[in-house]
Amino acid sequence: MNIADTLFQLAPSPGLLLLIIAAIALVESLALVGLLVPGVVLMTAAASLAGHQELAVITAILAAFIGAVIGDGLSFLLGYHQRERVTAQWPLSRHPEWLARGARFFQRHGSLSVLLGRFVGPVRPVVPLIAGMLRMSPRAFLWANLISAALWAPAYVLPGYALGRTWQRLVALPEGLEAWLVGLGVLVVILAVIFSWVRHLVTREGLAYRGLIGWSRRSALGRRLWRWLSPPHDVEPPLASWLLLILSLTALSAWTLVVIHHDAPLLMDARLEGLMRALALPGLDAIGQALERAGDLPGVLALVLPWGIWLAWRRHWAAFWHIAGGLIGIALLNTLGKAAIGRIRPMTPEHLTDSFSYPSGHTSTAVVLFGMAAAFVSRELPPGRRYLAYWAAIAAILPMALSRLVVGVHWLSDLIGGALLGLVVCALVQLAWQRHPRAPLRPCPWQRLGIASLVLVAARIAWLPPI
Repeated sequence: MNIADTLFQLAPSPGLLLLIIAAIALVESLALVGLLVPGVVLMTAAASLAGHQELAVITAILAAFIGAVIGDGLSFLLGYHQRERVTAQWPLSRHPEWLARGARFFQRHGSLSVLLGRFVGPVRPVVPLIAGMLRMSPRAFLWANLISAALWAPAYVLPGYALGRTWQRLVALPEGLEAWLVGLGVLVVILAVIFSWVRHLVTREGLAYRGLIGWSRRSALGRRLWRWLSPPHDVEPPLASWLLLILSLTALSAWTLVVIHHDAPLLMDARLEGLMRALALPGLDAIGQALERAGDLPGVLALVLPWGIWLAWRRHWAAFWHIAGGLIGIALLNTLGKAAIGRIRPMTPEHLTDSFSYPSGHTSTAVVLFGMAAAFVSRELPPGRRYLAYWAAIAAILPMALSRLVVGVHWLSDLIGGALLGLVVCALVQLAWQRHPRAPLRPCPWQRLGIASLVLVAARIAWLPPI
């Protein structure tokens, strides 16, 4: 049994799925915790599974409604009865600006803030807590809580539910491919949530970071390890980057050994390749070819050219050379890896005659490019919203990687190896960047630069052949 089949069978039962929807809504609305949880993504995934299993939509909405009411109610009670203690406890003791932002919102909108705040991401988990701390009438809060949850639940559940009900009907999927797509979706969500959670653990406010501080103070070995990990300018070591490097390098080494050990494609490679060949969707090949051109050397250069020119013009030379170093490094590692392993492609078009399969260069380059972009962007965002940059990077990387399966020039295991190699390079670039203090890159005309990148990439797709 392959991993996709296993994940498909692990899909929750209808009753458990309703509990999951309610739990996601509760956590999304819970004081402070909701700032750290990608609730929109989780709710969309859970609602999509509910639609796929053909659960009654009213029960899914009711589960989300109940969870949202309980989450806001607990936040209100916490603020109402533990006013003084809440502000002195972590994380509010370290982030008083979260309370200040919620208090300004509450003072501006009064009782309506409970209703409006449900739909405003940065203050959603804080407003009920503020309402309790400022002694809002419990009856008024209850009505605002019920009304806002009744509006919020359908808005969050229905898009994912509709997706789950219609995607298989609209798309003629070969028998067996459904399990792979469900497995991929579940796996991506699980890995992204784990990444967000672990990354928070190793930040300055995280449990792992604070535990390491305590251990380093009590142990001579801990103090030596702390000095070795720490950049010379700061006492906070880049634990997240070190952890990413260690885990991705270990996984890459183990996965490459598995690939080398099998002369033929892995069983999952052969199965998925056969399903992809049977997949006939209008326009899918054209999309795959377009992404192939967007991810090769001219496409990547077109994408980064406006940003490189801006960085050079503003004399952000450190960021310029770190990004350039990451892209050059991944190109060299892809070339060396393909030559050393020499794995044959499923299909070899004329422009790839002299190129081997493992690892996927398009996948690894996309991971490095969008991973570095997410790391730079996240530093300019408030702590509670930094995960958005990484989720956006995942959304950009997945189509690029999956397009290699669509055009038939890579095995699934090539994509996995390419993604792991890209993460190794991302971690190395971040460790190099964090060795010295850096000036912020803002203000940045990201809208104009983004439009320029899209125009150049569109021109490259339209006028230049793939290489």
